[in-house]
Amino acid sequence: MMKYSRININSFINAKSPRPKIQKRPFTNKFITPYNQAFGFSLIELLVTIAAASIVMAIAIPSLSSFTTKMRVDNKISELQRLLLTTRNAAINTGQNATICPLQADNTCQDTTDWTGRIGVVSIDGLIKEREAIQSGDKLDFPFNSVTYNPSGQLNNNNIGIFSYCPKDFGDFSRGIDLSLAGRTYLSSDINGDGREQGRNNNNIECS
Repeated sequence: MMKYSRININSFINAKSPRPKIQKRPFTNKFITPYNQAFGFSLIELLVTIAAASIVMAIAIPSLSSFTTKMRVDNKISELQRLLLTTRNAAINTGQNATICPLQADNTCQDTTDWTGRIGVVSIDGLIKEREAIQSGDKLDFPFNSVTYNPSGQLNNNNIGIFSYCPKDFGDFSRGIDLSLAGRTYLSSDINGDGREQGRNNNNIECS
C-alpha cells in the first residue's frame, strides 16, 4: 500500500515567486507616427499658399489705402471746422476780434496763404488753440491769409471762401468747408451723385 505525503497548500500560497523583469526601452525624442508618416508642407503646397496670399494682399491693400485716406480727410476737415467754431466763440465770448491763421514760430499770425503748416486761433490774449501741420503731400487751400471774427460772430474781414482739403493721389476724396459772411460753416457734400463732393456753388472741391 502506497503512502501519500501530505502537501501543505499554504506553503504554495505564501511562497514568493520571482517577478518578471521589465526591460526598459531607451528614451528617444522622436515622435513615432503610424506608418512612419511625417508632418509638414510640400513645396507645391507652400507655393500655392504664397500665391493665394499675394492675390489677397493685392486686392486688400488698395481698399485699405482708400479707407485710411477717407478717414484722414474726414478727421482733418472736422478738426478745421472745430477750430473755426472755436475762433467764432472766442470772439463772441471775449467781445474782441479772434483770428484763425497760419502760425509763425512765435505763435503769431503769418502773412501767407499756405495753410498746410501749423494753424491756430489767436486773440488779443495770444494763442488759444492750434492744429499741427497736415500730412506731407496733402493740400489745404484757402484764398486768404486769415479769417477774423468780430464779437457779433460775423466775419470781420469779409474773407469769404472755401477751405479745400485734397489728399495726395486721391483727388476724388477731397472735401471742403464753405464760410459765409454770417460766420457760419458749411461742409461740402456730393450734391450731383458723381462720387465727388461739391461746395455750395455746386463746383467740385479742388486744390490748386
